[in-house]
Amino acid sequence: MNKKIFIILIIVLLIGISALIIFEKYKTKPIIEEIKKGMVVLSPRAGEEIASPVKITGYVNGDGWIGFEGQVGSVKLLDSNSNEIASSILSAVGDWMTSLINFEANLNFISLKDQSGVLVFSNENPSGLLEKDKEFQLPVKIKRPSGETTKIKVYFNNNEMDSEFSCNKVFYTEREILKVPSIATATLQELLGGPSDAEKSQGFFSSIKQGVEIQSLIIENGVVKVDFSEQLEYKVGGSCMVSAIRAQITETLKQFPTIESVVISINGRTEDILQP
Repeated sequence: MNKKIFIILIIVLLIGISALIIFEKYKTKPIIEEIKKGMVVLSPRAGEEIASPVKITGYVNGDGWIGFEGQVGSVKLLDSNSNEIASSILSAVGDWMTSLINFEANLNFISLKDQSGVLVFSNENPSGLLEKDKEFQLPVKIKRPSGETTKIKVYFNNNEMDSEFSCNKVFYTEREILKVPSIATATLQELLGGPSDAEKSQGFFSSIKQGVEIQSLIIENGVVKVDFSEQLEYKVGGSCMVSAIRAQITETLKQFPTIESVVISINGRTEDILQP
């Protein structure tokens, strides 16, 4: 009996020692990743496969990377031929007037094949001085969508087709996107993303500022009611600019046969919005 008790005590002792070793090992392991300076992308990671839509998260922490008016810079996605296929601002999450600022961005894009790509991050540089420009590149793998694609039209202003800038005169550029049930919303997202580098070289430009978000889009009896964030009217000056913004949104949405008219609102308001 004593021998059995001795063996049991040895086993219990060994289990206790093993548990203590495991506890000490994980107790000393850092829980939070080391806070780094500059631009830090938490998701996606370098070399990770991404598909549309992709959410980008991370933080900036000095070394030329700062916050300004709710954003910390911009990001664009380049394909294997260095063509820009998507872009977005990096929106600050929480207080942007601190040294460490979390950010996020959403990119919608179409790639007709699996290919390599790169996310190019640019800092927020309110000074406009070239020596203060910063860039950070993150290689990724772009995944071809498994669903069906469709062609849509996105309307912009164009200083080559309309050199005098006729305010409400807009021109379309054709794009191919993933075919989804909410095709009107997806198309409007393409508009808010602005023209690509290739489209800019053809004279296309947008009167809509970066960072505008769609808060809701409802279609009833041929009327689409679309509500935007306040960024749509932020520092918009002049009746010509207001007309250009309305024309871009209206013409982009009216390409669909189910839409006859467009009602624009900002945070639920339809009155006194987009005033010159």
